Amino acid sequence: MAETANQFGQFNLKQEVIHALSGIGFTQPTAVQAKLIPAILQGNDVVGQSQTGSGKTHTFLIPILNQLEQDKHYVQVVITTPSRELAAQITQAAKQFAGQLNEKVTIAEYVGGTDKVRQIKQLENTQPQIVIGTPGRIKDLVSSGALKLHAVRTLVVDEADMTLDMGFLNEVDYIAGAMPENLQTLVFSATMPEKLKPFLKKYLDNPKFEAIPVSTVIAETIDNWLLATKSKDKNDVIYQVLKLSNPYLALVFANTKERAKEIAANLRGRGLKIAEIHGDIEPRERRRVMKAIQNLDYQYVVATDLAARGIDIEGVSHVINDDIPDELEFFVHRVGRTGRNGMPGLAITLYGPDEEDEVAELENLGINFNAKQIKDNQITDIKDRRARKQRVASNKKLDPTMVGMVKKKKKVVKPGYKRRIKSAIQRKNQMDRRISKREEMRAVRKENKKRGDSNR
Repeated sequence: MAETANQFGQFNLKQEVIHALSGIGFTQPTAVQAKLIPAILQGNDVVGQSQTGSGKTHTFLIPILNQLEQDKHYVQVVITTPSRELAAQITQAAKQFAGQLNEKVTIAEYVGGTDKVRQIKQLENTQPQIVIGTPGRIKDLVSSGALKLHAVRTLVVDEADMTLDMGFLNEVDYIAGAMPENLQTLVFSATMPEKLKPFLKKYLDNPKFEAIPVSTVIAETIDNWLLATKSKDKNDVIYQVLKLSNPYLALVFANTKERAKEIAANLRGRGLKIAEIHGDIEPRERRRVMKAIQNLDYQYVVATDLAARGIDIEGVSHVINDDIPDELEFFVHRVGRTGRNGMPGLAITLYGPDEEDEVAELENLGINFNAKQIKDNQITDIKDRRARKQRVASNKKLDPTMVGMVKKKKKVVKPGYKRRIKSAIQRKNQMDRRISKREEMRAVRKENKKRGDSNR
């Protein structure tokens, strides 16, 4: 597409930046970019809340590279991320974008698990213009005196809610404290927890807050299935789903690293080549696995929620949830790994009869499911998974109706009427007792499941 047709021109960016955007295939801004790039270019502090895959990385990279003084060789920008994988992802995007500019931009990535001594030695010779990394490693380099932040203009805190959840906000606080007072702070987060607000109040000056609404919680390109496991073994179900759907690239999510390892081992035992991404995988191995996934060496990846928030794997055709996540908002992040850039995607969530409440909570968030089951080695529709629940609910309302029928019935009735009413009430009471017993058993199973989860 010609540069004159590039819609990023509306932001009055430098011509070389527009040219660079065209070079990486960016011609039309996303909703979050259209809303926030003008405010960032004006020097405002910004809080951007938007869903996964909304284009927020380039929302801050575009104005940063537009305003970078390329002839000044000191740290001008610091971008913190809660995970090494996300730091690598942003670094790759920044280098790809900056590589299209006329002059070289020095970008350094600092994360845990890398050679800190070597990094300190390199910093003695030259300071990068843009720093991207995890809060712990950046703090270490600043406290050692190697990384100089006295002239930083812009601080970006990416995935702020995850930064908070993982306990890194104190490190970010330390890093921000080493920067000038007239600092521009850009905070991006999928959610906005209360515990994050004191940090925002401390470092942001009258920020522009923008929550980007979406027409549906899950992208319209994603077919969202709810698959009843009933009494089947989940390992069997996952294997069956993978073989029946033959994905281009499937991400299987588990709630714990122990469960992720169990799923991976089971699938390997059935002859599948499996990649694992979770907290027990060493950093060096994780980088090797990520590179192999990007090279399409694996068709199946088993991961915990670290991958849902910290990794952008291209080409994911299927997402399979082994369980409904403990934090319901993680569901959207998981499912958002597929159906990106207008491509179709399929998300399949496994659930048992004791998880109706969790499913109902997701539906209350605006998430719609297509109910499915595996029958005769095929995935088929369930007409209405809630039919039984609705019948139970309606049964509980029968008593007042029956009482009303008895009260309103004329004194002259057909022979046997009272006997039939009495029999119906007895059947109703028996049904109530059975339902109550089943619900008690379900509650016990659910409590046992929670105890089991807490011990993992």
